[in-house]
This record gives sequence, C-alpha cells and structure tokens, in this order.
Amino acid sequence: MLRPGDPVYYDILHSYMGYRTCYYRCFTIGYASHAMNDAYKRCREYLDAAIELVRPGRTTAEIAAVWPKAQEFGFPDEEAAFALQYGHGIGLAIWEKPVISRLVSLEHPTVIKPGMVFALETFWPSTDGWSAARIEEEIVVTETGHEVITRFPAEELLIAGRHYFTVDGPLPAVRESESVPSRRVREMIEASSKQERVEVGD
Repeated sequence: MLRPGDPVYYDILHSYMGYRTCYYRCFTIGYASHAMNDAYKRCREYLDAAIELVRPGRTTAEIAAVWPKAQEFGFPDEEAAFALQYGHGIGLAIWEKPVISRLVSLEHPTVIKPGMVFALETFWPSTDGWSAARIEEEIVVTETGHEVITRFPAEELLIAGRHYFTVDGPLPAVRESESVPSRRVREMIEASSKQERVEVGD
C-alpha cells in the first residue's frame, strides 16, 4: 500500500515495432519531504551533467567520470553500486552497448558516435535513511551533439495522487511528515512539567 509521502519510481519498459524503451520516472505520493526533494535535485544534477557531455568524439569514460564514486553515496565499491549511476544502449534489446559505468568505462572507454541511442540513469539516496531518487532519460547522439527523446517530464520531482487540503488551504507539496511543535505546544509541555513536577528532557 502506498502512503502519503512515500517515494515510488518506475522503469518504463515498452516495445514499439521491436524497439525498446527504458526510462525511470520518480514520484512521491501526496507530498514530498524536504530530504526527498533534495535527493531528487542532486540526482537530476548528476543526470544533467552526464547528458551535457554526450556528443560525437567524447567517450563513455568522460560521462562516467562526472558521476559520484560508490563510497560517496553509501556503497563499498563500484561493483556494489553497479547500475545505479549507469548508461546503456537501447535498441532491439533493453541493455545493449555502449555500457557507461564507473565500474568499466574508466578503464575501457568507448567512443560516442552519431546514431547511438542510449539511456542514462542516476540514483541518489535521501538523508532520511530510507528513501531515494531515481531518474533516467533516453538520448540519441546527433552529428553535432545529442537529443533527449523521452518526453514525460522529470526536471523536478512530481507529486502523484490526491492533493490534500486543510482548513487553511492546500497542504504544501513539500513538507515533513511530522511538523515542528508550535509555541503553544511547547508552552503546554512546560506548564504540565511544572504543575506535575515532572522534569522533561530535551
């Protein structure tokens, strides 16, 4: 069951006339935490940096080098983090050459050529310790650069599901599950502590 605030991501795997698609889209249900929104922004920055490097004559090593090392996002080595910061060809199969990854591309680079079609995907964990962002775009290499061919928006984190309203209006799309205690709540705690002579710690 999906609950308000939960993150979800889907890998869209279609086939049209034999040709495959592969692209992640990430959503949160109802609203997003600040931590999840920050993770999404960081994930998107790594993806955009990789896309910016795609052009004929560049190599898969140049693209992989812009991605973080495995240890920077909680993994012991590149093998453990394989396919989280990743690129792969798409055609009649979902995973074709070239492979773009810190695990293989830095030592075994492939030159990018016009006509190549591949997906670039990134991942970034949230500071809340349980959620994460995942985004993927499909790219065609042109004679002078590249074209992103995925059309479903992913520049910012999307909120899916019911939009919630309070008596004061719409609930913010970016918020925390547990709000900071108001001054009135803090006063109530302090008053009860004094009245009942019970010490309340920080």
